[in-house]
Amino acid sequence: MTTSAELDPLIVVVTPGEETTASLTVRNGGDIVEAYEFEIVGASAGWATVEPGRLSLYPGTSETVQVVLRPPRTSEVPVGEIPIGVRVIPAERPETATVPEGTLLVRPFHEVTAEVVPQVRRARKRAHYRIAVHNAGNTGLSLPHTGLDFVDTDEQLRFNTTHTTMAIEPGATAEIDLQASARRLMWFGKPVTRPFQVVAATTDTTPATDQDAEATSVIGEPASAADEPADTAPSSATSEAQFVQLAVLPQWLLWLLAALLALLALWFGLVRPAVESAAREAAEERAEEMVETGDFPPAGPPPTEGGTEDGSGPGSGGGAEGQDDASGSTEPGSGDGQGGGLGEGEQLTVTIEVETDSGESATGRHTVDEDQLFRVTDILVSNFQGDEGIVTITFDETVIARIALETFRNQDYHWVTPIDVPAESDIIVEVDCAQPGTPASGEQAAGCVELLNVSGMIVTLED
Repeated sequence: MTTSAELDPLIVVVTPGEETTASLTVRNGGDIVEAYEFEIVGASAGWATVEPGRLSLYPGTSETVQVVLRPPRTSEVPVGEIPIGVRVIPAERPETATVPEGTLLVRPFHEVTAEVVPQVRRARKRAHYRIAVHNAGNTGLSLPHTGLDFVDTDEQLRFNTTHTTMAIEPGATAEIDLQASARRLMWFGKPVTRPFQVVAATTDTTPATDQDAEATSVIGEPASAADEPADTAPSSATSEAQFVQLAVLPQWLLWLLAALLALLALWFGLVRPAVESAAREAAEERAEEMVETGDFPPAGPPPTEGGTEDGSGPGSGGGAEGQDDASGSTEPGSGDGQGGGLGEGEQLTVTIEVETDSGESATGRHTVDEDQLFRVTDILVSNFQGDEGIVTITFDETVIARIALETFRNQDYHWVTPIDVPAESDIIVEVDCAQPGTPASGEQAAGCVELLNVSGMIVTLED
């Protein structure tokens, strides 16, 4: 054998993110000057080098080079033993290459990060977040059910999670749902930002071993407390987020109320007294004018028994009673152009409520009773949740209105000439729900809800 090499020590303790060296002694046992090159073999080939990278030796001599180990601080470098080999290749006699081997003992390290996604939410009462806890270390971690803590400096929020104890493997991420709720509703005012912090505390799940003590005995250095593996050393991470609380009632409504109050105060304080004063002055001026001119309205003659002064009483031939007969009857049920006899009518208001889920359709209806005519003069459509979709209103198979829900909260229609809905015909409300809205409570509704109020006269048909 013309080439020999030895790695010292045989077990090398390395810490990810730090640099460690080992010695490699190469001996030229041949009879010629030989140049040697080096190649790292094994899992550490990507982060281990030999310095210098080329060595020349005379026959019968030896020299030591350094194997520099720089494991990256990532979860891809596993904790525990990793074999390492250095191939020593002679330039003149490559067939005599040798590969001394050793063992790398990778120490565990802890690194955990936490992130709240999204970092900012806007809501009136409660908002939903997602907490992502990432294990960037090379050893398994455990996030206990008590490992999440929430810091709210103003103490204006409540926090709720469904978190249970979970194990997080190296390089893995655990996701936890978080609900933040305001302790009190804010009825008016500008949005208020409420910052908070989420603290995630984890523990190491890697069991303790004797490998560090064994490595120090091979290296020949005394073991210290720093060399001992941290079995259950806690590791924590903090993430910041914000809850922007919105007012239940919009700002413009407050300004509108203030304007209405100002108008009422102006009316009762200035306008109304001025109108009453002007009317009183005009009446007084007219009274004075009548007194001055003597222009008083004539008093009517007293009624006489059997008729008026001009003899237009009964049987006088004046025709007062006859004029009443000529003017036509005004009694209910005398007919109004419908071609048949109509009985007396009475006011009627019908309310139709339609509920449906998102992405579905539903129909509500009212059927006019037999022998009745519903003369509709007013309808009111109420979209109090602010739903999105289409509402279609049909009277006796005739579409009266088709409206996009997102364009209104309350919509009313009025007709001078009534729309007649015949007996046994339907008033139909069809709702196509695209997306439920958010009512004044601040919570998105589970489904669409629409109300239709129909008003008019209900008339009984006579044979």
